[in-house]
Amino acid sequence: MTLTIGLGLSFIAIWLIALFSNVDSLVSMLLVNGFLQIVFFIFVACIPYLRTKRMSYVDIAWPFGVALIGVMILLFGEGATERKFTVGVVYLFIGLRMGIGALTMAKTTGVIVKTEFPRYQYRRMLIENTGTKHVDFHMLTDVLLQGLANISVLALPGFLIATNGSPSLLSLEIAGLFLWGLGYVVESVADGQKMLFIAKNTDNRQGVCNIGLWRYSRHPNYFGEWLVWSGLVVAAVPSWLALQSIETSLVWITLGLGTLCASVMMYTTLVYLTGAVPAEYYSLQKRPQYSEYQKTTNMFFPGPLKQ
Repeated sequence: MTLTIGLGLSFIAIWLIALFSNVDSLVSMLLVNGFLQIVFFIFVACIPYLRTKRMSYVDIAWPFGVALIGVMILLFGEGATERKFTVGVVYLFIGLRMGIGALTMAKTTGVIVKTEFPRYQYRRMLIENTGTKHVDFHMLTDVLLQGLANISVLALPGFLIATNGSPSLLSLEIAGLFLWGLGYVVESVADGQKMLFIAKNTDNRQGVCNIGLWRYSRHPNYFGEWLVWSGLVVAAVPSWLALQSIETSLVWITLGLGTLCASVMMYTTLVYLTGAVPAEYYSLQKRPQYSEYQKTTNMFFPGPLKQ
């Protein structure tokens, strides 16, 4: 709980300091996006949580919130057209892929609209184990944390790139976009391999998926998602450097640290908060062979099989 509150306060501080930027288009994007994200999260995630006690609605709010960042970039970015269009479409790809996937899953399986994702059951269990009487408050704080991330650290890489007026993409930007593309492919392939494994093992729900990318990482889909955001951080570096001469030291450093936090925040979330650790808690209970899988396969970063 302390980590969640600390992250939330950090995101708010980064957003507030960034508003003192001397780049008018950046400030406009931060303000409009901030207002829309809060309203969107209240209606799509917070109110549904209060009515159903299911945090899973955030899996609809967060990705469509990311897509909204892409819309902000396309509408308000004043950088070079090619750069603005590219990064705006990238955010739309990220958000719409996961958002449409969440809606499809909700329709076909009932999760979100009828049942809770196990990772959020795990989160509730951790909060309840602290003995607090304010479980709903802390669950709502977790929901809003993802909205605050969309307002600040997850938006900054795209917003910075969208302010860059350089007429052509720089080598570091190309490298970052390549890393994003690689992460997108890894995540998509891993998801496809997992669905193929499930389809072929309908009579053995306790089996451990260790095919394809899953032989080298226990969570290659999460690793791919982290690569996606790390690629955007790399691509934003030239745009951040270009602002050094026009921003105060405090604002410039905050913009840089905030952008870097997109990668750090995604790693923390995908491993500890709602990713690998919660998933493995239930896998160990449901799959007798999973403990052996843990001994031979890296958890997050892909690598050779352990002896």
